[in-house]
Amino acid sequence: MQFYYGYQMPLRVLDEAEFWKMQEAEHTVVIREAFDGLEPGFVDALKQWEQVLRATHQKVVGYIESVIRSPYAYGQLYHQVMQLVHYCLEESTAFIECVRRIKAESAAARDNPVAQTILDHIIRESEYFIGIARVILYGPAAVHGHG
Repeated sequence: MQFYYGYQMPLRVLDEAEFWKMQEAEHTVVIREAFDGLEPGFVDALKQWEQVLRATHQKVVGYIESVIRSPYAYGQLYHQVMQLVHYCLEESTAFIECVRRIKAESAAARDNPVAQTILDHIIRESEYFIGIARVILYGPAAVHGHG
């Protein structure tokens, strides 16, 4: 991610969060529909995650609309945007834990190499967003464990 956006930085940050929250919500559907025999507890958990992630996505969209309507309110919105990014990071971390539980505990996923590959891909994508969020919140050194 480039850091030369100036006053548009909150919009750039929100664009990333908007994209990745939608991706994570869609991933809940992919997992539910791709794995035959996924246990009901995991299906229910993924349905709940889908609702939570879609709600966060909508919150991000609302902030994008606020930034677009008043682009020079950067200072007023900056702290709120950073709080939202922190929330998105924490949410993605918890979502990864759910996916890891499915990978380890679900009979439908555990012994299925294709399922394992899909789950690994989903985890990597959420980890990529977490890396972006850490850079936004703590600076480039945070990605390498120095922040």
